[in-house]
Amino acid sequence: MVTTERPPSTGRLRAWMLEGLSDMGKGGGHTGPHAEPEPPHQGQRWWRVMCLTGVDYFSTLGYQPGIAALAAGLLSPVATIVLVVVTLAGALPVYRRVAEESPHGEGSIAMLERLLSFWQGKLFVLTLLGFAATDFLITITLSAADASTHLVENPHLTEALDGKQMLITLVLVALLGAVFLKGFLEAIGVAVALVGVYLALNLVVVVTGLWHVVTAGHVITDWSSALTAQHGNVFVMVGVALIVFPKLALGLSGFETGVAVMPHVQGDPGDTEQRPTGRIRDTKKLLTTAALIMSCFLIATSFITTLLIPEKEFKTGGQANGRALAYLAHEYLGNAFGTVYDVSTIAILWFAGASAMAGLLNLMPRYLPRYGMAPHWARAVRPMVIVFTLIAFLVTWIFDANVDKQGGAYATGVLVLISSAAIAVTIAARKAGQRGWTIVFAMISTVFLYTTVVNVIERPDGVKIGACFIIGIILVSLLSRLARAFELRVTSVSLDPMAERFIRDMASRKMRFIANEPGHRDKAEYRDKIEQIRADNDMPEQEDFVFVEVTVTDPSEFEAGLTVRGEVLHGRYRVLTLESASIPNALAALLLHVRDLTGCTPHIYFEWTEGSPFTNFLRFFLFGQGEVAPVTREVLREAEPDRVRRPRVHTG
Repeated sequence: MVTTERPPSTGRLRAWMLEGLSDMGKGGGHTGPHAEPEPPHQGQRWWRVMCLTGVDYFSTLGYQPGIAALAAGLLSPVATIVLVVVTLAGALPVYRRVAEESPHGEGSIAMLERLLSFWQGKLFVLTLLGFAATDFLITITLSAADASTHLVENPHLTEALDGKQMLITLVLVALLGAVFLKGFLEAIGVAVALVGVYLALNLVVVVTGLWHVVTAGHVITDWSSALTAQHGNVFVMVGVALIVFPKLALGLSGFETGVAVMPHVQGDPGDTEQRPTGRIRDTKKLLTTAALIMSCFLIATSFITTLLIPEKEFKTGGQANGRALAYLAHEYLGNAFGTVYDVSTIAILWFAGASAMAGLLNLMPRYLPRYGMAPHWARAVRPMVIVFTLIAFLVTWIFDANVDKQGGAYATGVLVLISSAAIAVTIAARKAGQRGWTIVFAMISTVFLYTTVVNVIERPDGVKIGACFIIGIILVSLLSRLARAFELRVTSVSLDPMAERFIRDMASRKMRFIANEPGHRDKAEYRDKIEQIRADNDMPEQEDFVFVEVTVTDPSEFEAGLTVRGEVLHGRYRVLTLESASIPNALAALLLHVRDLTGCTPHIYFEWTEGSPFTNFLRFFLFGQGEVAPVTREVLREAEPDRVRRPRVHTG
């Protein structure tokens, strides 16, 4: 009895795990707060969608002032002003251009994908995916760690939760994974409420802090005197602020999410999918408004926290470490208000992790399946949630659930994505012949590349984690591509009128094709090829043939449609020409299409390829050609299990 019940249970578990396969080319199956696009010309007002960006962007106020104080000390407000200048004069123009160039939420990675082709393009995209995974995953772990910090440091809970920050962080990450296993519905309304309450509470803290700074005049005097004593003059201060600026790069997060949510922005009635003018305009409003709000809060919070919080409290173990604004909320507004602030901060930090998880679940299916570089189960949400949750556990353990230790990794992911966006818009401006914008974006790219390099040198944790993700993604992708090498990867086959005429004519007798690698395409080439095939296969002269010639385009592509064109060369040789990423897949798809179209079993004739079988297989795997005959036969075998209906492959 027990043995008969186990298989159905296993089957139900498997069906549940693989339920809702994500397919970026179709309408359904996505999860998360910015996963599935709204129907054309519908959506939400831009300010509501901005709150989806805000759960990631604005939530950094929970830890950014403390990180800035640790990095720059008394110079924190000046360094933050440098950050704001880079935000408004650098990142904002870049992503406003990304919104124009990529209006359907694909982001800067898709722009670079279009600009680059072949394997170097795919590998570059996989590298960026590694850093994007770093960005999103560290968002999950860092936000959970900071949420647990706010919980542990709350005066009402300090004694009960002391020493349990690692456990709380792991529980928060596990809870996030559990929610996504259950199914995470879009929640713009929740994001609006969270962001509205959080910004309102922060505004109260900022106004209160500024009031205490103004009323206690000696605070400003003491700060300016200490600053002058440390750095001498304004020029030295600005120079040092530029040096420490890379450590503050967390304040730039949110722009990539800002363009990812574009499909939700309500456009104009006259918008089209090809040119959603209203959606682009309102997304620019979204990006600009979010940047302005964040810039004001960054300057104000860095100022009040630096002036009002003792330096020792920012350090590890201090009451303001990872929670500078919460410290001020408790200190100046009482524990009741401070607890409300803690709850709001924990909620938005947790939701930022949810947004990041959704970003991971949307980003990987957008690229890897199209490249043939993902196992089939990677299209399902739940297995990927388990994978990302386990990785988040590992990262949390490695960094000891510490906000400061994860700051470098997070900043690296953010800076690499912004640098790639800056490079993408520079190339786009150059191709559009916009010389002025090309120079401007090139200068911005230089700034972000410098910042990225400095950040990597000073805090290599980010690039180490990014490298682990990159190596993992590339390794899994290549193994998946290898495992799926013999799949029938042609999505559709269409014949032009001449090709259809050839097929109809052959359907009245045995259908014989010759696979020919096009050379000079002169009369002798086709005559010699027919004589060779007849001799190799001991066929009479009255048998006639149609040549099939495949030209390899981009061998790194995995799936594509097939267009077959017919022509008559030298007055007698019928030739079908087609372009594809893989010769064997194209030939197999053509044969199966001809069989289904005519009801006849086609035959195709090859000659053996000279050289090592292993070398020829590598040529097929990387360049779409090589040992064509056996690979064509293997593709046919996988596509058509019935040997009776399978097209025939002959090799001599």
